[in-house]
Amino acid sequence: MKKLLLFLFIFSITLVVFPEKNSAAENLQATIDSLEEGAVLKLEDKTYEGNIVISKPVTILGSAKTVIKGDGKDNVISIKAPGVTLKKLTVTNSSMNRNSAEEYAGIKIHTNGNVVEHIKITDSFHGIYLSQAHNNKINNVVIKGMGKGEIAAQGNGIHVYYSNDNNLSHNSIEGTRDGMFFDYANNNESYENNISDTRYGLHYMYSDENIFKNNTFTMNTGGAAVMNSNRLLLEGNHFIVNYGNQSFGLLLLQANDNLIKNNTFYMNQRGIYIDQATRNSIQGNKISQNQIGIELWASSNEQIFTENLITENTIPAVTIGGSGENNFWSHEDKGNDWGTSFPLTDLNQNGIGDFPITYQSSLYQLLEDQELSYLFLKSPALGIYEKMNAALVDEKVMFNDPHPLAAAKGNTNLILIAALGLTAVLILLKGRHLLCITFGRNGRKT
Repeated sequence: MKKLLLFLFIFSITLVVFPEKNSAAENLQATIDSLEEGAVLKLEDKTYEGNIVISKPVTILGSAKTVIKGDGKDNVISIKAPGVTLKKLTVTNSSMNRNSAEEYAGIKIHTNGNVVEHIKITDSFHGIYLSQAHNNKINNVVIKGMGKGEIAAQGNGIHVYYSNDNNLSHNSIEGTRDGMFFDYANNNESYENNISDTRYGLHYMYSDENIFKNNTFTMNTGGAAVMNSNRLLLEGNHFIVNYGNQSFGLLLLQANDNLIKNNTFYMNQRGIYIDQATRNSIQGNKISQNQIGIELWASSNEQIFTENLITENTIPAVTIGGSGENNFWSHEDKGNDWGTSFPLTDLNQNGIGDFPITYQSSLYQLLEDQELSYLFLKSPALGIYEKMNAALVDEKVMFNDPHPLAAAKGNTNLILIAALGLTAVLILLKGRHLLCITFGRNGRKT
């Protein structure tokens, strides 16, 4: 009896002296609720039961094997106070109910000024969802979705809804519906994120004045879809091997006054696809080895194409649905470098061709009328079709570059070698051994 009383006394003393540690193991929510504002809670290498709601500014630190697992019925972590920091956690098992207005997520943020770093999120509808949340930092987060076969059954990697001035950087997103989705979200900055195996790697809807720099999109159905969004900066991004039904590197749809600068578009079905868009500036980009370099619908006006390298595409550029006369293929007497596709002379060595480049084709009609025409863009029959139509029908001017740039020596080869090397690494890492078979099986309409 005395030994039992001694054991109970020692156990009760342990609970009093170390309350946070023991309650964290038993009930993480109770531990968080007991913390003072500004406190730091260090979690162990174990699995803690969610779901949890953080309603005061605290810091929660995990380590390599710290897991917070939800019950599959709600958000795993809900942040409802400003100034919260989460670091070094694995978050898993949110609700997968896509019909709920709640928009469930591994981490859902409702407040401002929070930091989420070095987090891994799996088995969740959305990875991270920002809802009317501003000035947050989402850095070094890895989000794993269920893959392309489950696109309709899951949400987005990072979903930004009515949220402004957030910083999203160095995140890796794979296999979600869209990688990053911005909905009525302005003045956000996204740097050096890697997005693959999604529907759209980046998706903007009604979101203005955002910056998206040095990100990489590979093996998505669409690299980036910019819709009804204005005054964006997309600079230094890589759109590589985005393929599948209705594929493109970058789509501009009803998007105006955007600057598309110094990006790489390599081995996409369409490098850049522009429809119902106005006053976009496309400058200094490398557009190479795509089936169609630039697809421009005549519903788009006042695009400026200048100082781009547009080379080794099956079709360099095509205008569909009309003449497209209100778009400009040079700016301040600087056109584009068309590589070896259009040989030119530069007798005075000023870097500008002595004569304009005009590209005429009848393919626009085939692409406009036939959904399956994209299947045959690499066929030897394409050249025969062009020659037959040149004799039988009037070809239409696809573009006229009045000031084409003389190709820089060695420039094209270096770019292609670098792009091929990067593509080879990506294929090896992802095991895409059927890429040569599946590439290009796409439709037209978006």
